[in-house]
Amino acid sequence: MPAEPDPVRAEGPPVVTDGDDEGAMLLVLDPAGEGKNGELPATWRPLAARRRIIWCRLPVDGALGQADDLFGDTEPGDPPIDVVAAGESAGDALRLAERHPGAASHVLLIDPVPDESSELAERVRSAGTSVAVLPHSIGEPYNRVPPPLPLGHPDVVAGITKILEDV
Repeated sequence: MPAEPDPVRAEGPPVVTDGDDEGAMLLVLDPAGEGKNGELPATWRPLAARRRIIWCRLPVDGALGQADDLFGDTEPGDPPIDVVAAGESAGDALRLAERHPGAASHVLLIDPVPDESSELAERVRSAGTSVAVLPHSIGEPYNRVPPPLPLGHPDVVAGITKILEDV
């Protein structure tokens, strides 16, 4: 069962956007609710120079609905959307991709909850969307932060950047 949302993280905008309006989109489902101040984490700003980033702050009501609306508004020929999610939000990202076949080109999962995501990830792959898992939190004594590693962590951004540059 997911943890109770932190009321402090539930404040602020449900969605934060930045980047090139004409560029490829990167949809981020953030279970921690970073970006409360209305700005992307600083580590993501270089990615925003090349892509439109839509950061959905999941502790805020309505954030996931806005992500679903974005997928629902895509039309054939629109640039595909790449999706990033961490921990318990991995299932949400995969369900979005499954409900809207062809809208997402990649679903990138950071430290997903394994039991919940593996079968769903296989169905999404079968429908033609690439699914990659970036297991960045390797536990003590190497990381001071338990899984999932926060999406604003520089290692997460480096892993995402590498995958998206290789395609």
